Amino acid sequence: MTTAILSALPEEQGGLVQALQAPECITHAGRSFWRGRLLGQPVLLALSGIGKVAAATTATLLAERFGVARIVFTGVAGGLGDGVQVGDVVVAQDFLQHDMDASPIFPRWEVPGYGLARMPCDAALTTMLFEAANAYLTSDRAGFDPKNPVIAHRHPARAHQGLIVSGDRFVSTSAESAALRQALGAAGHQVLAVEMEGAAVAQVCRDYGLPFAAVRTISDRADDSAHVDFPHFVRHVASRYADHIIQGLLQSLSK
Repeated sequence: MTTAILSALPEEQGGLVQALQAPECITHAGRSFWRGRLLGQPVLLALSGIGKVAAATTATLLAERFGVARIVFTGVAGGLGDGVQVGDVVVAQDFLQHDMDASPIFPRWEVPGYGLARMPCDAALTTMLFEAANAYLTSDRAGFDPKNPVIAHRHPARAHQGLIVSGDRFVSTSAESAALRQALGAAGHQVLAVEMEGAAVAQVCRDYGLPFAAVRTISDRADDSAHVDFPHFVRHVASRYADHIIQGLLQSLSK
């Protein structure tokens, strides 16, 4: 029962590759897949690259070629919801493609052929992932470097659970994030975070009947400073979050 750990960027997986026991690298379709064991659990680590198409391709390979039992995505996102701050964590309850619009043939955001706009994550796996995230954030291992002004700890980090939206665009202005939040909210979609891959992986996992869960560390507020905060944050904070949260999840899966 192999668990696939998927991320867009190597920093979003922290030191998980280095921690693998009996690692084996398999190259396929221009991607490197690392197989081994973490905390006694069989895992497969993969990088999707950025964007929905790249993520969907990688998720399909994980299902078809490697036959994984579940997929867990770890990465960063921009915070959109009220109270979702830099350094917090959002565990996805479901995903929506904010750039999907086949109207007037289909309602805005609805994925043609599925009859729904929001792709749900696996409830049991999501619960375990949320518990692992919350346990880490409330431990004395969490927190930021207080000497670094970019990632200084300004509030107690919190874990949130709810809707994450994906699109092939890096949302990086206050005007764009406000418009996105307002449009989705008016349709009853209270969004917590925005990123570029999760909804595509959720759709692939729905097609294959694979349990899927995703955790995103909030690197910025999807506003005019997002392009400044993101590179530093993903290297120095998100990587550490990934190490501890994924290890916590794997411990739960072994019980």
